Amino acid sequence: MSTDDADLKTTPLDALHRELGARMVPFAGYAMPVQYPAGIMAEHLHCRAKAALFDVSHMGQASLYGADAAAALEALVPGDMAGLKPHRQRYTILTTASGGILDDLMVANTGSDRLFLVANASRKDVDFAHIAAHLPDDVKLARHDDRALLALQGPAAVGVLARVAPEVASMPFMGVATITVDSVECFVSRSGYTGEDGFEISVPAEFADAFARMLLAQPGVMPAGLGARDSLRLEAGLCLYGNDIDETTNPVEAALTWVIGKRRRMEWNFVGAGPIRAMLENGPARLRVGIRPDGRAPARAGTEIVGADGGVVGHVTSGGFGPTLGAPIAMGYVRRDLAADGTELSLLVRGKPLPARVAPTPFVPHRYVR
Repeated sequence: MSTDDADLKTTPLDALHRELGARMVPFAGYAMPVQYPAGIMAEHLHCRAKAALFDVSHMGQASLYGADAAAALEALVPGDMAGLKPHRQRYTILTTASGGILDDLMVANTGSDRLFLVANASRKDVDFAHIAAHLPDDVKLARHDDRALLALQGPAAVGVLARVAPEVASMPFMGVATITVDSVECFVSRSGYTGEDGFEISVPAEFADAFARMLLAQPGVMPAGLGARDSLRLEAGLCLYGNDIDETTNPVEAALTWVIGKRRRMEWNFVGAGPIRAMLENGPARLRVGIRPDGRAPARAGTEIVGADGGVVGHVTSGGFGPTLGAPIAMGYVRRDLAADGTELSLLVRGKPLPARVAPTPFVPHRYVR
């Protein structure tokens, strides 16, 4: 391990990743597996066909405790937290005073006076400090740095997890539950960031290695790293914080207006509501769109997008090769008048303009359980 590597945090599965031959890279301050010997393409396609196990323990886990937890969180997010039913989970965003996106996160109603939060690894310290600073005295935030988080994704995931916890088979999409595996309590949600059916399972750190080995021993399960996780979420048209959304991005231009609850659109009483409402009413200058480049060359983040008149009209924020499609795909922001599906564009890849067109997302249909 180099001196730089020594400064990185590790997850409870670090030894297992190395034992399995993972290529480890720095990510959000952690040493994380980007791929295993089979390679990103194989891991990606295996997730689409069977089941892949991802270590996402670097992400932030915390709970809000108190009868007024939902109301307290609603001051900071545009989602309907008070209307979130017990044993259900919802995607939402933390907003800034200027209407930007501090982070996107998952919020679960555990069925008691407790909301369970999962935040991005690179933003968890910022998020939890921001939330804690705005809580009333009767609501408390507790971080769960002593827990690991595993994502079991793919069409075979339900069969695999049901062998050790049969009750998960009846869970709905975005449902949450507490299950017991080998006498250990685990908190599970039927969700993920691949576009496939699957689960995210929060387990005590000391149980993570045994639990991961148990799942990997099941037929049809392959370990997968950050590379496949990124290509899967891009095919699913899902945003990556720091690329597709950040503090300078208004959720309206990011095509995330659906996160603003119906009741919240009448109240407009959350941080950043004014700028977000103004953009919703006046229309954004740019919009996040899907892009299908012609040919085989992928357009990476930062690639300039050019309109018919030769002028720069936007930038790619996420781009790469879509293994399921066998073709390059991208997302980015373009001027609103060029955001309609089918609009012809050019991408400046290595100084050469390559033909592309605006395309609907997701690029690969979601296969969540319904």
